[in-house]
Amino acid sequence: MAATPPGAKKRKLEYNVDQAVYDEFVKACSRKGFAPQVILEQAMKKFNQTGQV
Repeated sequence: MAATPPGAKKRKLEYNVDQAVYDEFVKACSRKGFAPQVILEQAMKKFNQTGQV
């Protein structure tokens, strides 16, 4: 059998966010057809590369 590469490691984030802001973010993601965690991962990657959100 061939060895499979290890999967991506995931980390659970625990932050307190205002309920109204969170609800609006989730609604916007669903309207655009995106998963909220994908948007956050892309924002984090962009911030690490450029220092800006």
